[in-house]
Amino acid sequence: MKLPSTPSFRLDNRRALVAGASSGIGLGCAVALAEAGAEVTLAARRIEPLEEAVAALRAAGHKAQAMVLDITDVDAVKAQLSASEPFDVMVNSAGLARHTPALATEPDDYDAVMNVNVRAAYFLSVAAAHGMKQAGKGGSIINISSQMAHVGGIDRAVYAASKHAVEGMTKSMAIEWGEHEIRINTICPTFIKTPLTEQTFSNPERVAWIKSKLKLPRIGEVEDIMGAVVFLASDASALITGSSLLIDGGWTAD
Repeated sequence: MKLPSTPSFRLDNRRALVAGASSGIGLGCAVALAEAGAEVTLAARRIEPLEEAVAALRAAGHKAQAMVLDITDVDAVKAQLSASEPFDVMVNSAGLARHTPALATEPDDYDAVMNVNVRAAYFLSVAAAHGMKQAGKGGSIINISSQMAHVGGIDRAVYAASKHAVEGMTKSMAIEWGEHEIRINTICPTFIKTPLTEQTFSNPERVAWIKSKLKLPRIGEVEDIMGAVVFLASDASALITGSSLLIDGGWTAD
């Protein structure tokens, strides 16, 4: 009897770009991909934290480099990715949240969140896909979405709207790009302890609300995302595209 072989989770000889990699979930994704063998380019707007992260990764024996990139500058994204050797994996972890009651939402806050979470994510995905298509070897695109792409939340109408949009664009892109062996999926975390969620976790009422929704007895950590990003980047998920991987502690099980 010939037994089936488990597809590899390794990413050796693959190039990965992680946007929003200077801290939080993005940094965790970069570390996870590097540990799996990928050569990782860490991208963000500020060079200082990128250089610190790259130095730490190299000291641990991994291949890493920095790229200063403002993903809201669509022309710059297109130019920089066109000038780079095509990536096999692209993870977009850049995001923005401005939480207010829906009745108090200001147009400037709405525009700022949509600009980062939807417009920038859209065209970053397109730029990465162009490179993958031209290279003729496919690839994996992963957008860090949110559990709020599947439910609503207090004071989160704008943020939830932006993440629902990411889910819709991901499904449509998956339909279009599948013939080129380009897979695109989302990871949808619950509240994870990062600099972006500091304000939420400093509010006892919000913490109580979060804990009341989770079915597992703890708050999410960056490490909870790291295995998922390696899975979606690797051959172990070769038949998965247009999907959402919910890492929400059971929040959306109700």
